[in-house]
Amino acid sequence: MSSPAPDAVPTIPSFADLGLIPELVRAVEAAGYTSPTPIQQEAIPIVLRGRDVMGLAQTGTGKTAAFTLPMIHRLHGGPRGTRALVLTPTRELCLQVEASVRTYGAQSAIDVVAIFGGVPYEPQEEALRAGVDVIVATPGRLIDHLEKQHVVFDDIEILVLDEADRMLDMGFAPQLQKIVAQMHPFRQTLLFSATMAPEIEALARKYLRQPIVVQVGRRSGAANTVQHVVYPVPHARKSALLVKLLRDHGDGTSLVFTRTKHGADRVVRTLLDAGIEATAMHADKSQAQRIEALEGFRSGAVRVLVATDIAQRGLDISGITHVFNYDVPQQAEDYVHRIGRTGRAAASGDAVTFMSADEIGMVRTIERVLGTPIPRVSEPGFDFGT
Repeated sequence: MSSPAPDAVPTIPSFADLGLIPELVRAVEAAGYTSPTPIQQEAIPIVLRGRDVMGLAQTGTGKTAAFTLPMIHRLHGGPRGTRALVLTPTRELCLQVEASVRTYGAQSAIDVVAIFGGVPYEPQEEALRAGVDVIVATPGRLIDHLEKQHVVFDDIEILVLDEADRMLDMGFAPQLQKIVAQMHPFRQTLLFSATMAPEIEALARKYLRQPIVVQVGRRSGAANTVQHVVYPVPHARKSALLVKLLRDHGDGTSLVFTRTKHGADRVVRTLLDAGIEATAMHADKSQAQRIEALEGFRSGAVRVLVATDIAQRGLDISGITHVFNYDVPQQAEDYVHRIGRTGRAAASGDAVTFMSADEIGMVRTIERVLGTPIPRVSEPGFDFGT
């Protein structure tokens, strides 16, 4: 096989080239997208053929559109009724997927509802009883509606398990089993995960029929547009170092991860005292408070969002320049998910980890998973023993 000429430029297909209906192509273009990402290029034609898909991709690669676009294509012009279900691990991701369906389905008259906990049941019940084409839900609240017979899944044609690895991490396997048991076995099932852990392979064998595997990038890898650094620092000096680095980094937007809810609140108080606009997002916040925090962060009114791992998945916010691991995550996979909030869609970003003496072992575990050492940066006045 001959090699292409040195000046040959690979042809990037358009969304129309993928076989999507004109209504979807117009909706995508109206949203400002011109070319599909690699996972969209690979997954969409396969989904359109009706095949089950197991998608492995890093966060920020466009996987949400990789399943919402062909799903809307299939539903367009068909009978009314609940024909598609998307299960997500968190409220934030649930809202993100719902927004994607609304945006891309705007010209196809697709109705969608988001079902998640922390908000009243009644509006959700009314929407379910009225009938919608697509349900996007977290497993726990959806089980509640199932038990109250607010919804039935007799007509489900497409089931999407989004961030399935995270759902298993959060203990949703029994709920998944109960939900899937209500569906016809000949549905189309799409499973997306950042990792190919043994339990994910087992889940795929259980729920998918002869799936085609679509993989973009390294398994369990981190985006190659992210620059990683570790600052050795005593735990008591982390807050002061964070303030200094945020001031040094100018006007960028930063996401700071702490291990505990109380730790997040403490960091926010420290930043506010230093004159840096910051807000917290964690499990003790109401859904309204979380949405307010996210909107403030997205709009730029708040420069720093401090969160527990509730925010490591499902945040679709462009332009995050820095992710700070104030506390080193205890699981190496969580490191990958955290830093996936920056370096998205080929943009550059920085992942900064504060490492106290008792966290050295956890950083070494992360380095083994990444397959490369993370450079240490010594900040005068903050390093061990100073």
